[in-house]
Amino acid sequence: MMTTLLTIIFIITLFYSAISGRLFTLINLLMIQGFLLFGVALIELNEMNIINFIFILLETLIFKAMVVPYYLKRTIRQNNIKREVEPYISGFNSLIIVSVLIILSFMLTFSLNESFQKIVYFTAAFSAIITGLFLMISRKKIITHIIGYVILENGIVLLAFSVGNEMPMIVNAGILLDILVSVLLFGFFLSRIRYISKDFEITKLSKLKD
Repeated sequence: MMTTLLTIIFIITLFYSAISGRLFTLINLLMIQGFLLFGVALIELNEMNIINFIFILLETLIFKAMVVPYYLKRTIRQNNIKREVEPYISGFNSLIIVSVLIILSFMLTFSLNESFQKIVYFTAAFSAIITGLFLMISRKKIITHIIGYVILENGIVLLAFSVGNEMPMIVNAGILLDILVSVLLFGFFLSRIRYISKDFEITKLSKLKD
């Protein structure tokens, strides 16, 4: 019951991310998602090997809920990046699109004839993956693309949690890969932000190209 409640709150954060016009609000949503993933792992994965269990709890609590949001906020402050999201698609239209994507995810998982808890689980996971992709292609700033990627990753982690007790090695491998890819991408994109511009936007790249 508690897991279902946490995953429903996770889905609500996706709706909010679609209409959010401020970068810090999006980052705060990432922090909330990190705490929610920690809560889900704490409740659902307690049958795992204790070492794996502690590793997953630390990864979700420290890396996802603390380190990533802190690092993103620090990058924005240090580079004086404008705090507005500046989307290609308005917040209202984004909300409609994300709502449709979540409904489609629900219909897809409902057809699997799983329990209600699993349906909510899979719906939240698939919705986060698709919403993350949507944010990456519908926002101008590269820092927003990174936020969209982290949301996508959170969906993959949530999907891995659904089979965590049966296949703990998959969860561990997924989380290690998650950390590795995150560090590489963060290092690459954030270094580009520092070197290229204080207000780095995709549209400005096009102008430079012309």
